[in-house]
Amino acid sequence: MRIEARQWPLRAPFLISGYRFTAVDVLTVTLDDRRAVGRGEAAGVYYHHETPSSMARQLDASRDVIEAGANRFEVQQMLPAGGARNALDCALWELESRRSGKPVHELAGIGKSQPLRTTFTIGAGDPAHMAVEARGWKDATAIKLKLTGSEEDAERVRAVRAARPDVWLMVDANQGFTPDTLHALMPALVAARVQLIEQPFPIDRDAWMGTLQSPIRVAADESFQDRHDFDRIAGRFDMVNIKLDKCGGLTEALAIADEARRRGLGLMTGNMGGTSLAMAPALVVAQLCDVADLDGPVQLADDLSPSVRYENGNVCCPDDVWGASLSA
Repeated sequence: MRIEARQWPLRAPFLISGYRFTAVDVLTVTLDDRRAVGRGEAAGVYYHHETPSSMARQLDASRDVIEAGANRFEVQQMLPAGGARNALDCALWELESRRSGKPVHELAGIGKSQPLRTTFTIGAGDPAHMAVEARGWKDATAIKLKLTGSEEDAERVRAVRAARPDVWLMVDANQGFTPDTLHALMPALVAARVQLIEQPFPIDRDAWMGTLQSPIRVAADESFQDRHDFDRIAGRFDMVNIKLDKCGGLTEALAIADEARRRGLGLMTGNMGGTSLAMAPALVVAQLCDVADLDGPVQLADDLSPSVRYENGNVCCPDDVWGASLSA
């Protein structure tokens, strides 16, 4: 097992509620059994204070067991949900693909990956600047706006909708709203034809969701990490946002998708940032989801090559990026 940390600068600073990002720090895990190689990448969960160093320490602590041949299911028990397990789990998926001669989507029981519409994310900022950025995503057919819970949010939404009357639109509060601020903003969201609100309230205020009568669907992000959270959010959200860094890899993500469908919940696939190596496995589970938010690489100043492709508002993963068998 090889572990490597790397920083990928963003093409521009990115602002969400309570945070400002200028780069994405990732950890890459490579597993080499002398016959095949598997790779996985994780940025970790920033609000859980995960870093490449902390994730590397988790993996190093289990190095002997991993290098002795631990499989994906043993890893689920060995490591907690989070970035370290995600990077390792995805590396194991690709290694299994290379060994078996079957692409990951086939191993996962999913049809060949198809291009999916993805949202393109605009960080919170001056409304006029956000409108300029929205016009700059000329190929986008779906846009996600980061909001902060301030009075400026309504103007942000109106400015982007005026700039792009054609796109499917969602907003993400990153826990930044209160019931009062969301109630005040709701008329502007409805008028702008917003289709989805992501994580409006802080995770320790999920009870506020019980008083919310929203004409717009609401998705759980920070409030939903993995399958253990289904009962806690029951009856409060319409959708759950699956992120491989949160739940600890593709193995858990696929299990979440199955359980969410059984419970009648909608599904979204998101990301914590990263290169095409992080987006590719997310695109596997995204085939089962209603909304894909997988624009991480377009926020970077540079990306790995080969890379996932963004065309006509869609994202797709060529076979040579990740997860295809050597014989595919």
